[in-house]
Amino acid sequence: MASILIIDDDEITLTMFSRVINRMGHQISCASTLKDGIRMSLSEEFDIVLLDIRLPDGNGLEALPVIQKAPSLPEIIIFTGYGSLDGAEIAIKNGAWDYIEKGSSIERTTLTLTRALQYRNEKKKISAPVIVLEREGIVGKSPSLRFSLDQLAQCAPSNVNVLIVGETGTGKEIFARAVHENSLRRNEKFVVVDCAATPESLAESILFGHERGAYTGADRDKDGLIKYAHGGTLFLDEVGELPLSVQKKFLRVLQEHRFLPLGGKTEIESNFRLVAATNRNLEQMVKEKEFREDLLFRIKAFAIELPPLRERLEDIKEIVVYYVSLLCEQYGIEIKGFSADFIHTLCAYDWPGNVRELVNAMEKAILAARYEPILFPKHLPTQIRVKLIQDSLCKDGAYKGGIKEAADVAGAFMTLKDFRETNVARLEKQYLEDLLIFTKRNIRDACRISDLSRSRFYDLLKKHNIRI
Repeated sequence: MASILIIDDDEITLTMFSRVINRMGHQISCASTLKDGIRMSLSEEFDIVLLDIRLPDGNGLEALPVIQKAPSLPEIIIFTGYGSLDGAEIAIKNGAWDYIEKGSSIERTTLTLTRALQYRNEKKKISAPVIVLEREGIVGKSPSLRFSLDQLAQCAPSNVNVLIVGETGTGKEIFARAVHENSLRRNEKFVVVDCAATPESLAESILFGHERGAYTGADRDKDGLIKYAHGGTLFLDEVGELPLSVQKKFLRVLQEHRFLPLGGKTEIESNFRLVAATNRNLEQMVKEKEFREDLLFRIKAFAIELPPLRERLEDIKEIVVYYVSLLCEQYGIEIKGFSADFIHTLCAYDWPGNVRELVNAMEKAILAARYEPILFPKHLPTQIRVKLIQDSLCKDGAYKGGIKEAADVAGAFMTLKDFRETNVARLEKQYLEDLLIFTKRNIRDACRISDLSRSRFYDLLKKHNIRI
């Protein structure tokens, strides 16, 4: 007999499910609010949790990761009267067993419950080995990060191609290295190709290599990075920037693991594992004919999605402790402590640059407090402190876009240089967003109108955290 928890405020649903579950011979418990449901799931043993999305005190999807990590590790079935494609994607990505609309038949619901219980019973019979991951530089214990680490643990031991997706600064290269370090290729080379920094005219030569005389200036033979990665892992960072002219040729390499250098006549074998990363929407790029669909299928055999820092603020303190120790050792100074309001200030900021921006802020704070033993908010970069104060003033209705009304607030005024840079950045971002709307997100037209090169345009999009 299984124990099943229903979290739903709909009396009709509760009555119907109670009858179905009782007929199946299982024990049932009910909660009509999200708060009670979470409390019960954390304090009692349940095999299955049937979770509604729209509850009086919150969204069930947001609570899914919390319930999933309950001591009994229940299987969660989302059962909602407001089904949506986005909701289904969020649910499955966060580990839900299934996503069912309330209009579904009793047979469908019963079958889903039966299969979930069968899976749970089989899982209990298996004594899974404890996997200890090499995770240098990956700091935190939040549910969203743990989910990404679970995905890492699943794919690392195999040779499957991996695509790591996440915003700028979320640690995609660190995760890529972790995939390599936890694989059977850990003792071989980890070769990085920065597609965003690779000129289109040289991309093919850098990847495939060339023989002497292959083109003007090729005065000697040169091996490509694909050959260099033989036996190890090839990491394509920002794979969305890989030129279309190279994508077709690279697809064949993934299929055959053989390639022909520029100007060469004999194919070379390279047995590498591919890990790629991007902060762009490759599916949208496929629709816009900027990325090959067949290549996307190849590189996305297994996907790991990294959460932005704003979705795992509970990890900030641990990240700070880790990098304070690392940076102080790097600069040869004594390890510093930090005040409670220092952490509070960091948690109040939205971190558009994610972990990378936090590490940069920590480095500047440590240098600013070089001869002081404790880190305080005043040691943080000016733009972060100004942004937090401006956000606070906006919420209070005291700041209307200028600076005169903030003159009496301590620390609200900045230097003329900082004020200029802050507002230029704001206007620059607004210009780029408006330009993308005007050109219907056609990059070629946007570059032509703005008189920017393609690489410079993408650099500015990354700088301002603008997604295509």
